Amino acid sequence: MTQHISAELFTNNLYALLTETFESVYGIYLDGGTSLFETLADITPEQASRSTNGRCATLAAQVNHTRFYLDVLEKYMTEAEAERADWASSWQIGVVTAEEWDALKAELRDSYTRVRALMEGFDSWDNDHRIGGALGIVVHTAHHLGEIRQMLCVLRDNESA
Repeated sequence: MTQHISAELFTNNLYALLTETFESVYGIYLDGGTSLFETLADITPEQASRSTNGRCATLAAQVNHTRFYLDVLEKYMTEAEAERADWASSWQIGVVTAEEWDALKAELRDSYTRVRALMEGFDSWDNDHRIGGALGIVVHTAHHLGEIRQMLCVLRDNESA
């Protein structure tokens, strides 16, 4: 027997998770003040330019990769055949100036706003690419938010030592 959930039930939960992940916390899975944009607001360009060990990605690269993923998934949700993504290029961010850091955060917000509007405009959710893309965005961004928050903890500990 096939069971269905309503599109409204699915999207209400999806949009709540997107809001919590990117914008502001409802308490679904994050602590207050720890959404992605809230976290990034307190990161300096100097912190964004550092890696926790000198070998791994910088915070700025984490943000750029998250933005890149949103852009790739936007295409995935709307095109039958999306072009192959150059994932390695999304990690090629090292030292950033204040202007570059602000621009990177603005690009991430623009990508999120655009993808969110795209999802809110879907007339149906009976498409694997739409459902898989939307869920992938929540899960992937939550993963990188966790990495960013852990990196930030280490970087701030090192600054105070």
